Amino acid sequence: MLIVDFAQVSSPFSEPAVLSTVAVWVSGCFLMVALVQIPAIAILLSRLLRGPTRHPPLQPRSPQPGYLGSVSVVVPTLNEADRIAPCLQGLSRQSYEVREVIVVDSYSTDGTPDRVKAAQQNDPRFRLINDDPLPGDWVGRPWALHNGFLASSEQSEWILGIDADTQPQPGLVASLIETATTEGYDLISLSPQFVLKYPGELWLQPALLMTLVYRFGAAGETGNSAERVMANGQCFFCRRSVLQQADGYTSARRSFCDDVTLARHIAAQGAWVGFLDGANVLKVRMYEGMAETWREWGRSLDLKDAASRAQVWGDWLFLLLVQGLPLPLALGSGWLLATGTVTPIVQLVFGLNLVLLLMRIGLNFAIAPSYDLSQAKGRWLFWLSPLADPLAVVRIFLSSSQTPKHWRGRSYAHSPGDSTLNLTNLET
Repeated sequence: MLIVDFAQVSSPFSEPAVLSTVAVWVSGCFLMVALVQIPAIAILLSRLLRGPTRHPPLQPRSPQPGYLGSVSVVVPTLNEADRIAPCLQGLSRQSYEVREVIVVDSYSTDGTPDRVKAAQQNDPRFRLINDDPLPGDWVGRPWALHNGFLASSEQSEWILGIDADTQPQPGLVASLIETATTEGYDLISLSPQFVLKYPGELWLQPALLMTLVYRFGAAGETGNSAERVMANGQCFFCRRSVLQQADGYTSARRSFCDDVTLARHIAAQGAWVGFLDGANVLKVRMYEGMAETWREWGRSLDLKDAASRAQVWGDWLFLLLVQGLPLPLALGSGWLLATGTVTPIVQLVFGLNLVLLLMRIGLNFAIAPSYDLSQAKGRWLFWLSPLADPLAVVRIFLSSSQTPKHWRGRSYAHSPGDSTLNLTNLET
């Protein structure tokens, strides 16, 4: 009689077989990741290694008599009473190169107009206007800027768009004029110095900023093609003739990232466009805390209104490979190595992602001058921002997958397949 000891029979469901199958599956996944990470790392290095050759940060300049009255400043506002004071004060400190400061208010209900009228008592260059009712195919911010441009003096050679949450430093406008004039720029926008205060934003905001650095290089990068040009509408300095040729802000009327949309449109027309480091001449206090940073800034960082779907999702995949996955992959492969799973593939993945993490930590030091932490609580959290990188990449994915429904105090209802926007102003 044949007696079979099943305990001695090798089964595909036995523990060694299962572990072997899992090991093969993990190795295969790691190999696929490594094969796509290597070219992504090469692209990242090609962008970051151009950093030393970028345009140097702008420095405050003294005004020149030849620039007298050459700039009209346009400030769009909607319920900005709590944070517009530093902006108004900073603009008032700009010298005689500023002909006028046009504040275009979208019928604020919080006292913003009163703040502007008070500033006007001390500086007659300030002028308060209201924009016309918002058309159905415009977003509020570019509409306000467009109205301000149309209302500006034709004697001004330059138009400077400034956001209400900025803190212009003395010499800002003079520096913009000097740089544009001597170097031939038609459009300059600036990366500011961010003022951070609360622990959550100290941890998350640098990770969100890094998604832009990884995709487009550091501020001062001048080698990008028109479709890769970066811009920042917080400080958007454009030659009037160029803006007239572009029909004002019309090309960006439907865009929730109107600054980048307009800059790329102008660059495609052959203008010389620069996105430069303005940390020495411009500060900004964007959002209050981590939740608002996640909600407000995170939903526009995908830049989908200024790019094709292929570019948006290609950039997101790139971010996933070089910013989102390095931390979990380094931890996972490190754990496998520690438990005895030492294979060339696991070692390769661990090495690649450890290098990416070290690069990211080094970049934290590189972007430190872009932050004002003098008022910050828990400054040490800034140095832990690499731990927020996977979350930042998730935020870009969510933003890329969704269309904003609320923006700057307005509600935007989008009809599927419709290229226009149905808008309702929540304040009226």
